[in-house]
Amino acid sequence: MTGPSNVIDDIATLEKLYGAPSEASTVKEVDHVHPIYRKLIQAAPFAVLATSGPGGLDASPRGDGPGFVTVEDEKTLLLPDRRGNNRTDSLRNIVGDPRVALVFLIPGIGETLRVNGRASISVEAALLRRFAVESKEPRSVLVIAVDTVYFQCSRAVARADLWNPTKHARRSALPSTGAILAALSNAKLGGESYDRALLERVKATLY
Repeated sequence: MTGPSNVIDDIATLEKLYGAPSEASTVKEVDHVHPIYRKLIQAAPFAVLATSGPGGLDASPRGDGPGFVTVEDEKTLLLPDRRGNNRTDSLRNIVGDPRVALVFLIPGIGETLRVNGRASISVEAALLRRFAVESKEPRSVLVIAVDTVYFQCSRAVARADLWNPTKHARRSALPSTGAILAALSNAKLGGESYDRALLERVKATLY
């Protein structure tokens, strides 16, 4: 397969195609968590954490109750690393490259919030205790030094009609977790028994 033609590979051509950003697009970017942005972070129950490291790129979903990412101060966010699959892709990347990006989503709200910064992985005992849920502490807490914060307009969410419940997919219309694992493991893992136990297993291992 040959490469694509008519590829833009320089900034001048890109800027000629798209033009200059509007004033509203630039004034919204700040180098700290402005009080008005703090409200959005405190309302968000979900975020995507992007990292880059020697092993490549990673985008990892993170979620908990609204405000699960704590605004420690205007230049610092705290993100507890809750129980997961132990792949630690994001954490491995951060060890090699501290640069991170977060996109926060709030159900029902079109605008998203973007944060760029640098993260370190803390296992300080007092910090772990602070983020305990049901007496269960996170394995670690990401301490994120904020570089830039800005909100993204609602066009992407509006085009996706993301929060419209009439557009939500039926789970039964797509391959189940057990079916996916079975297909990828030649039936060594997954299957119907996996699916039957999945809901209770997830509930029992949230924290």
